[in-house]
Amino acid sequence: MKQKFAALILLLSVLLGGCEYRIVVRPLPYDDGLTVHYIDVGQADCILLECDGRYMLIDGGNQEDSRLVVSYLENQGVKELAAVVSTHPHEDHVGGLPAVLAVYPTQAVYAPTKTYASRLYDEFLYYADQQRLEVIIPALGHNWTLGDARVTVLGPVKSYAETNDTSIVLLVEYGITRFLFTGDMEAQAEADMLSYWEGKLDWDVDVLKVGHHGSDTSSSYRFLYETQPEYGIVSVGRGNAYGHPQSNIMERYADAGTVIFRTDRLGNVVARSDGRTVSLTWENRKAEPENAQIAGSVTYIGNRSSGVFHSSECGSLPKESNRVWFDSFLDALDAGYTPCDSCLE
Repeated sequence: MKQKFAALILLLSVLLGGCEYRIVVRPLPYDDGLTVHYIDVGQADCILLECDGRYMLIDGGNQEDSRLVVSYLENQGVKELAAVVSTHPHEDHVGGLPAVLAVYPTQAVYAPTKTYASRLYDEFLYYADQQRLEVIIPALGHNWTLGDARVTVLGPVKSYAETNDTSIVLLVEYGITRFLFTGDMEAQAEADMLSYWEGKLDWDVDVLKVGHHGSDTSSSYRFLYETQPEYGIVSVGRGNAYGHPQSNIMERYADAGTVIFRTDRLGNVVARSDGRTVSLTWENRKAEPENAQIAGSVTYIGNRSSGVFHSSECGSLPKESNRVWFDSFLDALDAGYTPCDSCLE
């Protein structure tokens, strides 16, 4: 392993143009069970899962995160990866994977495509090929095991021109606990996926990797209503230029009663399941997760005649005599009302 790690340092010197990085990693020891590490790679995604001594990596951060990611895996005692998943080809998801594949023997590699006009994606494919691994484009419903955990592919359900919508969506189940990973999938693809699996799947999850770093392109009202996550993890860079996570999306999660863990404030976030319950810890103990319960201050207005409900700022509100008021989005749905297509898409 030391020889392979030395080889990685040489590889990174080439990939990163000789830049020097000083990595400080605090390994967090855990007992048996399913452990999910949401690694703080700034404005990017990288998630390590471990169950019964077997490891799987979902995405690898940006190229500049390569050394950090490999160092983190090294500190967690990873010797081999049962699976590596590139949810989609954007750099902030695939950038660190060439370095990972250059170091760690891997049993299977999954991705949504085998072709993409990107040097980094070509390197990802190259290092998979160096291990004589055929990149698998998984079919819907394809599943495999990671120790006693079960991994199932839920999306994408269609072909899309938008790369974010091609994100591989994975449901990981361990005992009665459930973790969902959606990459950067956006609202329309979320809706298509929900419709495809309607009546075939219970969507309730314990932990959701918040889609697209908390952008308002993802996390639609319907998606949150269906998944009802207890915890949401936002992998996001401090002071990023995109304004992620966006405040209206964070309010949406608060309204759904979801506790939010942000890597830009908390650092590495680690969730552990014993098959019955999920517990979480985080690196920066001076910060706390967001759990602002604003239900009651956010109001939804229903139209008694149409059965449609709106945000309080919608331009199509019914007249006062025809209004019914709800304290939360879920209350309105439970009362049989339908979200407005314009303000609550």
